[in-house]
Amino acid sequence: MTGNLFSGRTLLVTGGTGSFGNAVLRRFLDSDIAEIRIFSRDEKKQDDMRKRYNHPKLKFHIGDVRDYGSVVNVVRGADFIFHAAALKQVPSCEFHPLEAVKTNVLGTENVLEAAINSGVRRVICLSTDKAVYPINAMGISKAMMEKVAVAKSRSSSGTVICATRYGNVMASRGSVIPLFADQIRAGAPITITDPHMTRFMMTLDDAVELVLYAFQNGNPGDIFVQKAPAATIATLAEAMCKLVGVPDHPVNEIGTRHGEKLFEVLLSREEMAAAEDLGDYFRVAPDLRDLNYGKYVEEGEKGISQAEDYNSHNTTRLDAEGMTKLLLKLPFMQAMASGGYISPEE
Repeated sequence: MTGNLFSGRTLLVTGGTGSFGNAVLRRFLDSDIAEIRIFSRDEKKQDDMRKRYNHPKLKFHIGDVRDYGSVVNVVRGADFIFHAAALKQVPSCEFHPLEAVKTNVLGTENVLEAAINSGVRRVICLSTDKAVYPINAMGISKAMMEKVAVAKSRSSSGTVICATRYGNVMASRGSVIPLFADQIRAGAPITITDPHMTRFMMTLDDAVELVLYAFQNGNPGDIFVQKAPAATIATLAEAMCKLVGVPDHPVNEIGTRHGEKLFEVLLSREEMAAAEDLGDYFRVAPDLRDLNYGKYVEEGEKGISQAEDYNSHNTTRLDAEGMTKLLLKLPFMQAMASGGYISPEE
């Protein structure tokens, strides 16, 4: 079904040199898609990607989502957009919050405005669990990104705009699993902030599947969440050490970092009260009432107070064995378990 939808079409991936962009290429390059455009600021990563894939369907465009002119140029002629460009690191956004606003909020506005004006058929905006009950600048900027996407979807009759929200993507750039792997390989202690901290666990392939599900099933303004298991950081470290044959590898507890949550939330209590359970996914439709609607302004919703949010503490909890099975879906962890090594991004 997916192949038919993309057959002969042009897909643009903003922020396409990142982990998600590479996963999209592995999924689509050998399909009958006509062209995949990679849009990003980093010419070195683009050159590395060009050499790695060496594929005629792959086209590279240097630019920044902050610059509307460069966005307009790359959007022109595209059929679909996966909007993954973002500042994602919590510390950098915390110290430079306006930079997070410029990329994550204003950059999204640029992409969506260009998409609407150019007649792009569908845009999927990638968000994060940190946008729910945000306590740091990165999460706040992503929450605002979602609000921009939903607001633009109300007036984009020719362009379907929806969003996906997911938690920790295993082995993505900057995530904790490659860090633990590097510490194990170097013989250094694994550094854990809080062993009781839980995180959703999903692979890059899961992230792509979620985006494709939203692409196929999304209505304007929808936000999609994939149900995912979670594990404590202590369980993750235990599983990794056992998997590579060093069960007694030292672990240091360093304490929770600034802006870090004990658990992550994929759907707020308010969203769960209105969410549609689709089996493996939740869909949260936009509230299409305007400010003239009396019930929205003056009355409440009893169901909200009776709902519970969907978080990494109350989802399916993985033990060390379950976490090991999930880790073995990652090629670089398969290589480490066999005594070898490949990059987490391969």
